[in-house]
Amino acid sequence: MAKKLVIIPTYNEKENIEKIIRYVFQLPGDFNILVIEDGSPDGTAAIVKRLMTEFPERLFIEERKGKLGLGTAYIHGFKWALKRDYEYIIEMDADFSHNPDDLSRLVEACENGADVAIGSRYVDNVIRVVNWPMSRVMMSYFASKYVKIVTGLKFADTTAGFVCYKRKVLDTIWLDKVKFKGYAFQIEMKLTSHKLGFRVVEVPIIFTDRKEGTSKMSRGIFKEAILGVIKLSYKKIKPRPIK
Repeated sequence: MAKKLVIIPTYNEKENIEKIIRYVFQLPGDFNILVIEDGSPDGTAAIVKRLMTEFPERLFIEERKGKLGLGTAYIHGFKWALKRDYEYIIEMDADFSHNPDDLSRLVEACENGADVAIGSRYVDNVIRVVNWPMSRVMMSYFASKYVKIVTGLKFADTTAGFVCYKRKVLDTIWLDKVKFKGYAFQIEMKLTSHKLGFRVVEVPIIFTDRKEGTSKMSRGIFKEAILGVIKLSYKKIKPRPIK
């Protein structure tokens, strides 16, 4: 069976981290989890380390000093996965906004021909978001529309953060040249995958805003994404040299 790794970045997620880990581990599919922990002062790392004794060889943690950005957390996790024999690498939030039950659907899409499977909130022009204020829904929805217009991408949810990559995609992308750290990172990864000729598909999901903990989203993050898209649209993409 191909090995599957779920990468979960954390900062102050003590209310959610044990619940999400236990939930994923009771799912079929034998998922492993790598937590990228950015120095949470609330004890998130201690919870993960306690659980590592219960789930040896399935749960791992990489600790970093301070908040270094979502994009760099995933890049760190990607590189960690590529040093090991994982075939499917999945990005997922810690707060249950991404339903872990959908993990198998993303992997299945990649098993059936996709190279990248996006857990999409907006595919088919249907908004599948729960518990967000309408202003935030509209900001996110029209941000994705804007990205499509500027870049020419056909995906409905260009800023989605619930994504499964086949190993060969991350092996081909020059990860050290990925520029953005916030949610523009999500756009950059999808655009790069597309420009390198990989097949990207969208899997409809329902996104539910967190019930516990504090959201890390801000207008500044969206601003980075909106302004960064123009630069991304002109960026020349080259595959990573094979050593």
